[in-house]
Amino acid sequence: MGLAVPIAGLGLVLLLLEARETLAGTHFLCLNFTVRSLPLPGQSWSETQCSVDGMLFLYYDRDNKKATPIGVLGEKAENTRTWKDLANNIEQIEQDLRVILFLFDFDKSLRKIPYSLQAQMCCQGEEGLCTGASWEFSVNGQTALIDTMTMRWMFVDKGLLKFKRQLDNNKIMSNYFRKVSVQDCNHWLKGFLVYWEKILDSTASSKAEETIQHYPSTWLITWIMPIITLLSYLTFC
Repeated sequence: MGLAVPIAGLGLVLLLLEARETLAGTHFLCLNFTVRSLPLPGQSWSETQCSVDGMLFLYYDRDNKKATPIGVLGEKAENTRTWKDLANNIEQIEQDLRVILFLFDFDKSLRKIPYSLQAQMCCQGEEGLCTGASWEFSVNGQTALIDTMTMRWMFVDKGLLKFKRQLDNNKIMSNYFRKVSVQDCNHWLKGFLVYWEKILDSTASSKAEETIQHYPSTWLITWIMPIITLLSYLTFC
């Protein structure tokens, strides 16, 4: 299974900047899509990677229509209702991105066969609420980033200016991208956090137990040894 290379992740950087004051209680769900105009032998025409707080847990291969769990979170969340809902929606999102790849206007220099569209959708959740969301699109190195909470474009390379204008004028498509990043993504994030927070708690507990196991020797040196020394001194005085 060859994983797609993630794009720059400007959307995630945007969310991290927005969350800098409340990062302790903030979590992120990111979906990285790769859609190819002409797959090479052995490649899928589209594939998706999903991560929570940067931890990869799901890989979706369009050709096989299969969501593969990765890591502890993937094992815990597989076969849940949230997992199945996300996998079904990934299939639809990939199809919509394929429409963009072939029907939307890009700079002619970007349409050198084969070319691909990479897109990253991220949402930020805090106390059950969506506090940030974004879409980042990239075609052969040209990038466009939109904050879907405000529908304000944060960055657009020259080669994607036509694409930006088309998406702005296509209210059905732009509203869809806003909904899936603000509402659906936050819904999935809350579903996965049930398992992710347990994993984090378990990890924290393991570290705490490890610290406690090493504590008695330090405690002996710090407290018991001075007392023994003092008693010995008083005995021989």
